[in-house]
Amino acid sequence: MWTDKIYSYCERGLNPGFWAEPLNAISNAAFFIAAFAGLMLWQRHRYDFSGALRRSGVELGLVVLVGVIGAGSFLFHTYATRWAVVADVVPITVFMIVYLGYVMRRFIGAGWIVTLLAVGVFMLALREADMMRCGSGPCLNGSVGYLPALAVLAGIGAWMLFTRHAAWAHILGGAALFAVSLTFRTLDRAICPQTALFSGRVLGTHFIWHTCNAMLLYLLMSAAIRFGRIRGEAASGGGTRPR
Repeated sequence: MWTDKIYSYCERGLNPGFWAEPLNAISNAAFFIAAFAGLMLWQRHRYDFSGALRRSGVELGLVVLVGVIGAGSFLFHTYATRWAVVADVVPITVFMIVYLGYVMRRFIGAGWIVTLLAVGVFMLALREADMMRCGSGPCLNGSVGYLPALAVLAGIGAWMLFTRHAAWAHILGGAALFAVSLTFRTLDRAICPQTALFSGRVLGTHFIWHTCNAMLLYLLMSAAIRFGRIRGEAASGGGTRPR
């Protein structure tokens, strides 16, 4: 049933209440902050050195997606129902797929056929990873489903470092940050008792996953806005509108 409750995180426990996960819910503000910062960055980099308006709709779309991710995650950590899972997972998945296609086209310079193949293989890897089970539940508290994304970030970041692409630090740094983020997501239930306050209320570590991911998404948006719009401008990092 779409309205069935899901008790996946340490902070919620078995509490069905709307505010059973206050930290997990409120920490989604980090995504809105990241989206706002991305919007400001996009606004500053909309123009080239001559003052001509650039086509930057894709980058703006990425910024909007980050805001939608924050909204979907908030819904999940308050309503905690099956329909809220969809609201949480779909925007994240869409961002990963769109960003991979963006990187293939704008950073690597791959053709459409290679890009579509890469995206197809990535989607298959996501599906297979998400279906993996360890005993009666998902592996690594469900974090194994994100390992393909980590592998792609690390691999592309390493390639960009090797080729001295201007955005390498954003992508490779994002991979390192995502590894930290996944660690906290994985440990949420395993160390749940150790996160208890003096009142006995447990906090978990999932809110750190939100915070780290917001920073990760800002890094990825920044790489796209600064270096990804026009081929041949990666070395300069683009420009701002003359004043």
